This record gives sequence, structure tokens and C-alpha cells, in this order.
Amino acid sequence: MYLLLGASGVGKTLLVKRLQKLCSKDGSRELGEPPPTLPTVGTNLTDLLIQKKITIRELGGCMGPIWPSYYGDCSSVLFMIDAANPTQISSSCVQLLSLLSAEQLVSASVLILFNKIDLPCYMSLVEMKSLFRMQDIISCANQPITVVETSARDGTGLSDVLQWLRSTLKDPS
Repeated sequence: MYLLLGASGVGKTLLVKRLQKLCSKDGSRELGEPPPTLPTVGTNLTDLLIQKKITIRELGGCMGPIWPSYYGDCSSVLFMIDAANPTQISSSCVQLLSLLSAEQLVSASVLILFNKIDLPCYMSLVEMKSLFRMQDIISCANQPITVVETSARDGTGLSDVLQWLRSTLKDPS
């Protein structure tokens, strides 16, 4: 089980829909126009076929206080941050530190996604890493952490996300 977490409105649902399209059997690598999405209330389960079937459980941002109840059956975490919304930085950092310190996730692989890099007001990866003190977080974390810039809207970085998902399948843990 993969958990997809992040604040409300960061693009989790669109990411999952885009990954599903890229993994579809029709072979189409063209994403086309972004599909409409609604804010997730509760949880969405999505299966992707990446060498084998994996399930991504997307939890709505408003469910942050109960995310830990889903950590038990989780092998990997995708944590999404809105790179165009500086007002969410501190709360996203607190959420990230909380999940990295959770005992149930001590052996989970973590992918941090700085999303919405297609927007003109997005913060660069250097700015985001600095604001999050990402080097400190990575050096103190027990988990292997990967950081990727994405745009779920235009598809930038989605191949890196798929590559990370494939790499977690090879991991024997």
C-alpha cells in the first residue's frame, strides 16, 4: 500500500489520475487536457499497473489528524507540497516531520513532490529545499527520501514518479 498525503488543494487527485493514464493499457503516452477533479473527502483507492499492481491510497488533506491510523499497512509514502503556495509551507513541514517520525513508517520509502511548478509564482526547488531545511530533514530521517519537482497538470516530473514507484517494488523490505 502506498499512501498519498498532503494539504488540501496540492494536486493529489490530479496526480493519481495522470499516473493512471500513463499506466493505462491503451499505450497512450499523451496526457491530453487535465481531467476535472474534486477535493477528496475521505479516501480514494487507485490501482496502478507498474510491473505489478500497486494500490495508492489518497487521503484528503482535511484528514491530516487521522493520517496515522493509515500508516500500519503502508510500505511507501508520497508526500505532496504545493510549490506555488508559500502560506502552506510551515504546516506542510510540520506534517512531513510528523510522518517521518512515526514509528510505523520507519522503514517506508518517502517521495516528496513539490507540485505546481507550471505556475508562474512557484518557488524553485532551491527555495523550497531551503525553506524546508530539506538537507537537515534528509540527514535526520530514518527513511530513504527522494525529492521530485512535478506538475500534475502538464505532466512534468511524472516519469520520475513512475520510476520511483518502480524502484520501490524492487526493494525487498
